[in-house]
Amino acid sequence: MFSNFKVTYICVTLKLPIMQDAVTHTKLFSQVPETVWEYLTKPELLEQWLGKTDFKPVAGHKFRFFSPYGNDSICEVVEVKPVTKLSYSWQKKSAVNNSPFNSLVVWTLVPKGNGTELQLMHTGFSALDDYTAHDNGWSACFTHLETLFKTNSKTI
Repeated sequence: MFSNFKVTYICVTLKLPIMQDAVTHTKLFSQVPETVWEYLTKPELLEQWLGKTDFKPVAGHKFRFFSPYGNDSICEVVEVKPVTKLSYSWQKKSAVNNSPFNSLVVWTLVPKGNGTELQLMHTGFSALDDYTAHDNGWSACFTHLETLFKTNSKTI
């Protein structure tokens, strides 16, 4: 009787989603790093694919990404290496219990031929629901950015 219980428990457990340490996305764009950088650092361009913001690419600057659903992201710029790397803290309310949780967003730009590989690493998740929501959200943001680049082929 107990041996059947162990087998059932193992099978059910293996089907549960596994919590990841970080949301990661990488996308190759045909735009040069300077153009991609501007879409990461100019508020009027950020608003086209990520959301309304009062961002400034200055270490220590506190800013928000304003959510139409009321769950703004409260952020602070941690590191700015022009056209190479940008990181900022990211605080949102958890989908699990509505309490704030802190995380870190890191953007890395790598020149690839005539284009740019854009890498995103978002760390600091402790709840699977928050990880999943952010993974899906960043996927959608990358899709919006890709669409902008395809429809706006001129450089800035």
